[in-house]
Amino acid sequence: MDAERIAIAETCLHAAHDGSMSFPQIVGTLMAAGFEGYVVDFRRSAQIFYLTEGDCIDLPLPEGAGPIAAAFDSVEIEHLVRWAQANPPGYSYAAFTQAARAAGCAGYHVSFSGRRVVYFGRTAATHVEHFPG
Repeated sequence: MDAERIAIAETCLHAAHDGSMSFPQIVGTLMAAGFEGYVVDFRRSAQIFYLTEGDCIDLPLPEGAGPIAAAFDSVEIEHLVRWAQANPPGYSYAAFTQAARAAGCAGYHVSFSGRRVVYFGRTAATHVEHFPG
């Protein structure tokens, strides 16, 4: 794994958490560097970035994972995604992830080629969000 791609993954991870880049900016940056997607795993407190040639970068999340509710609430996950997309005053990725865990989200898989995000719970229940047009 080359140092430049690791630095890009780290930059995008921290930019999501500090709000310095939007989701579309992060996706564009990662795609331009040859990534095909990533998985956020709240149970491991890790984010794994996948490259098109099969390598991956496994990075720790900046904040602790916290508890994940046993029941997956797909309606609440959809509400949280709309909140994130609207990006109103007071929105933060940290607040989003805390609320998602409380709604039973154990993590999510972002697929650039599939243009979707699959949120999943501890029982493998899912909610799929397609990238906006």
